[in-house]
Order: sequence, then C-alpha cells, then structure tokens
Amino acid sequence: MNVFALFYFPERQDIDMKMEGQVRIPSGCAIAAVISRDGSKMSGEMITNAMRPMHDRSNGLGGGFAGYGIYPEYKDFYALHMFFDERATRKSCETFLKERFEIVKSERIPTRKIPAITDEPVIWRYFAAPLKSVFADLQLTEEEFVARTVMKINTEMKGAYVFSSGKNMGTFKAVGFPEDVGIFYKLEEYEGYSWTAHGRYPTNTPGWWGGAHPFTLLDWSVVHNGEISSYDANRRFIEMFGYKCTLQTDTEVITYIMDYLIRVQGLTLGEAASVIAAPFWSTIEGKTDLDDKRKHTYLRTMFPSLLITGPFSIVLGFNGGLMALNDRLKLRSMVIGEKDDRVFIASEEAAIRTMEPNAENIWAPAGGEPVIIKVKDGAF
Repeated sequence: MNVFALFYFPERQDIDMKMEGQVRIPSGCAIAAVISRDGSKMSGEMITNAMRPMHDRSNGLGGGFAGYGIYPEYKDFYALHMFFDERATRKSCETFLKERFEIVKSERIPTRKIPAITDEPVIWRYFAAPLKSVFADLQLTEEEFVARTVMKINTEMKGAYVFSSGKNMGTFKAVGFPEDVGIFYKLEEYEGYSWTAHGRYPTNTPGWWGGAHPFTLLDWSVVHNGEISSYDANRRFIEMFGYKCTLQTDTEVITYIMDYLIRVQGLTLGEAASVIAAPFWSTIEGKTDLDDKRKHTYLRTMFPSLLITGPFSIVLGFNGGLMALNDRLKLRSMVIGEKDDRVFIASEEAAIRTMEPNAENIWAPAGGEPVIIKVKDGAF
C-alpha cells in the first residue's frame, strides 16, 4: 500500500506496503546512440541489440529508435511517419496533406508480426515536399510550414499523429520493449550513419504508441532518461510560440525547446545546452572569462523558463550529428566510448560493449556539459 493510500484510507492496513529496498527501483529508462564521424552506414540491427543488456531499465510500455541517413533516395523530401487509428482517418488526413504537399510516395511502413507487439495502429509514411505556392503565400519558411502542419494534425485531427517529420531520417516506435520494437520494424533492413534508441520506464504518464521515445520535430529527435520537474513552466512558455504538447509525456517539450532555441532563435548547440542545463548563478559569478560570463548571464536572463530542472540524460539527434547532455547535477547515468570513426553513447557501458566489444576511451560526461559529435563535412 502506498503512502497516499495509507494516509487517506487508514482502515486498509491489510494491504502490504512494499518499501524501497524490498523491490528493485531502476534509475529510469535506457538510452543508447551511435554515430560514424565518417558518415559510414550501420545497420539498425546494431542499435537494436544494444538495448538487450539494458532490458530491466524498461517495463514494456515504450521503445523506439531514430535513424539518420536511412532514406538517401528521398533525401530531399520530408519523411512523415504517422499513426492512424483507422483507414478512414488516414484517407481524410491524406486529403489534407495533398492540399499542402506534393506527395511522391505513400506506403505502409513495413513491419513483421511478433507476439510481443500488439494492438498496432495503422502505421504509414509519406515522402513529401511542401507546396511553395502555399507556404510562400503564408510568408513562412519551408521548415516553419512543416512544423505548423505537424502541430495542426496532432492537435486537430483526432486519431492521427505525426511522429516523425524530418528529411533523410525516421523514427520507429511502439508500445513494447525496445529490442522487440526493432524486430517489429525490421530495422536490420535500414542503414544509417547515426542511430538513437530508447527503452521506456514511465513513472507518471501513460504508455501508448505516440508517447514512446524518440520525440521528433523536423530533423530533431530526443531520447530522454529522467523526469522534468519544470515541465509546466517549460510547456507554458514554449506553447506561446505555436508549439503544442499533445503526446502525454514530459519529454516531448525538450524537442520543441531545442527546435525553438536553435532553429528559431539561432543559438548554437552549445548555447542551447547552456539554456536547458544552465550553470548555477554562483558558477557564472565565479567565471573569470568576461565574455563567457556575459554569454551565460545573457542566456539565463533571456530564457529563464526554458531551464529544465529534475534528473535527465538526453541524446539529441539532428542531421549530421548527435549531442549528449546530462542535467547540471548529473542525476542520471550516461557513458561514452569510441572506436575508430564511431562514437557510442549509452546509459550503461554494457550497451556500448554490445555494439563494439573493443570500445576505447570509456568516460562519463560532466553534468551540464554537452558532448557534440558531428560527421565530417560532405560525408552524408
């Protein structure tokens, strides 16, 4: 019996109360990632297998992957991955999309039936280009037009969800353990220069297909281990700029914050990291480099509502790279390893060793300090 129930229903003393220490309480979800600095392609089977040794960090309520460079034949088109509750919803949504996009290919995302994944929705993808006549009339950039379209579908079209919307990348997620999700989506048939993965252990939000990680918008994708204590403040701020948090989990807001800071506000990756995992004021005051001190003072003053508090480790994926980041107190585990041109990131070293048994330079990033890895110019 939990403390809440004991307080409000003291007569129910007959129910056992499991105390911490009597049950295993893992430190949250599992994350993993790999990137080739040379832009070399890697099968999705590698990242799927990396999640196996971290099985107990998940509870079967969500798993997912994001792959970059997986659609070279459609690299100039947005790959819209979508869930629909039924075929009729898909048809009405497709009519809406055709008014705004040129659709060059429309198909069901290939899956295989396995006992571990059930109750799947209609899973579809469109390769599409925004109609310039439409977004130009609205005085929007192409990316802003796509982002607004995603928000419109996810908030106004019941039974339809866009869960991936970038170019030459795609997200694959479901309710289930991540190693099963990878098999379900046949990830061994995809090749990308970068992959991220997540196994979910939700504590206060529901497990459903749209709520599994990664969360994406345009080319950004986020996998997250932890919990956002500042979610309400973060969400209220970001929704003032047209973003809508509809996917019933706190992590979604991180993706929109990163899109806002980098794409809309023009900050660098490092500057964006200094907003969401900002140094303490005492740390800023103690800086001896005046330019660095002014920069951090400016960022904390301009974006106070985008400071993310609570334990987190995240991997941000984007076209051409990855960024790994812990909260400033480093309350969630994350380790990094290297081998030749590849860099590996995971919650546990065991996952890295699964991808590369001979990984070198295993180390843990400091709290609040981003680790940014990019592929070589022109490599993808």
